[in-house]
Amino acid sequence: MTLEEFREKAKDEEWAPGWDAVESVFKELYGEQDPAHYATDFTKRAMFGGTEYIDGYSVYKSANGYQHIVTFGMTELYADEESLGGDYSRWGYEMTMKLPCENANDCLWAIDLLGNLGRYTYSKGSWFEPGHFMSNMGQPIKSGSDSLLTAILAVEDTEAKGIDTIYGRVDFLQFVGITNEEYEMLKADPSKAMLLAEAMKKDNPFLITDINRKKSYIV
Repeated sequence: MTLEEFREKAKDEEWAPGWDAVESVFKELYGEQDPAHYATDFTKRAMFGGTEYIDGYSVYKSANGYQHIVTFGMTELYADEESLGGDYSRWGYEMTMKLPCENANDCLWAIDLLGNLGRYTYSKGSWFEPGHFMSNMGQPIKSGSDSLLTAILAVEDTEAKGIDTIYGRVDFLQFVGITNEEYEMLKADPSKAMLLAEAMKKDNPFLITDINRKKSYIV
């Protein structure tokens, strides 16, 4: 796209090329499915001095038995001439999670979790890459539950593939819940992160986060 073409399209105030790029990846996966969408409070967004760095979340229902959440806000979403032609679109990734839920509303706790991860990245300037992991200070990642999943591991989304956009590369970083035992193993030897992911895939090829999981995978 030339600069002149960009400026012509940008005359449409509703044009959101980065948002469209993210949706195009999920359209490849889910066709014309109309996802459940959860928009954050406009007045609480960071651009207005608030603490909401994610503009919204879409939740798609997979035929493989889970809800697939994707964020909108870690990459450049709207018309921004200064962002054209970068190597990466803002942080270079949107976040995803997969939950074995029948109803999208049952994913709200995970949406809150992803929102907190976005806030952490923007406020600390510390981004995630595949193989990174983080503890929830020993507490269940679903607040108020007795889940054994007390930490998260970042991996490449098992289905949503990265895309090159006018603002640069956008990948999809999936977060999967892990047990404290698994977290301590990774803390002692971070090089085992991808080995852990591969071990989990033997039982759980899509790396669905099941808060009722009891088994730990020690590699």
